[in-house]
Amino acid sequence: MAEIISLSKARKRKARAEKEELATENRIKFGRTKTEREKIEAGKALDTRKLDAHKRDDESEQ
Repeated sequence: MAEIISLSKARKRKARAEKEELATENRIKFGRTKTEREKIEAGKALDTRKLDAHKRDDESEQ
């Protein structure tokens, strides 16, 4: 004799498994470690400082 299952619970269980699989794929695809994020932010800050250091003051020419 077959085991009786609740279809609504089976659907919910399947939906949860699919969501978890998608979340795992997204973590791999988009996730970055804290070190990687900090390195990128430091690089952006350095680029901004270098760019600001090369700006010309237009006010002093007037």
